[in-house]
Amino acid sequence: MDVLEELQQATATAAATAGPAVVGLRFGWRPASGVVIAQDRVLTCAHAVRRDEAAISFADGRRATGRPAAIDAAGDLAVIAVETGDAPAIEWRDGPAELGTPVFALARLGDGALRVTSGAVSALGRSFRGPRGRRIAGSVEHTAAVARGSAGGPLVDASGRLVGLSSVRLDGGLVLALTADPDLRARAEGLARGEAPVRRTLGVGVVSSRAARRMRRAVGLPERAGLLVREVQPGGPAAVAGVEAGDLIVAAAGSPVASIDDLHAVLDGAEDSGIALALVRGEVEREVVVRTEEG
Repeated sequence: MDVLEELQQATATAAATAGPAVVGLRFGWRPASGVVIAQDRVLTCAHAVRRDEAAISFADGRRATGRPAAIDAAGDLAVIAVETGDAPAIEWRDGPAELGTPVFALARLGDGALRVTSGAVSALGRSFRGPRGRRIAGSVEHTAAVARGSAGGPLVDASGRLVGLSSVRLDGGLVLALTADPDLRARAEGLARGEAPVRRTLGVGVVSSRAARRMRRAVGLPERAGLLVREVQPGGPAAVAGVEAGDLIVAAAGSPVASIDDLHAVLDGAEDSGIALALVRGEVEREVVVRTEEG
């Protein structure tokens, strides 16, 4: 058997094994894809969820209406509740993919057809920004081409087992997929039960340290590493604590804040007692304690 015949056979196997679990999603005019992970539960990417209701098409031609069971926007993951009928749940890969692992990206198109493209794992441990600006680490980079309507579609190995969910298209035709590891599986199972993850928020919008330095320099203030507060949610935790637009967050819980990732790391480890923020307002330094809220 030559290489092309092997590829054809592997493609056919992936399509036959995983294809029946792949669904097409349409939130209004925006197409996306997803995959059945349990009875009446479909997994997809959070950024594909644009409305409270989706038209869903299955491999057998059936169409149904689904609604989000729970969404993890910061982690770019969502589960849709819909009657899946006889559609089988996809099988998860037992171990992580390796560099060079042959993979297949699946998507179900608006007319119900299954698209299957082939490629290989080109990098591991990649990261990208999720819909809420949080860094999502540990993604799989692959070379299987994806087109419009493929977001949330499964990435599978040659046996049709789930390797990840295609999420972000990069320049040069590369794609980043959320890795189907034990952590993602646990999060997906929680979302399937309607349990959205708890992440704490301050209720502020910020600009990067680099932009903050430039803006302070422009008005004649000394440069400092930190995040500049550009807006404060009225009545939110930061507003209650006295944080104002124009404040520079230079430390949180005693740790320097040089990037949004530094702040997210502190928030993720926050306790109910709140977070001490070191601020610079103009040239005056002060400290406030923010009682974070879940969001």
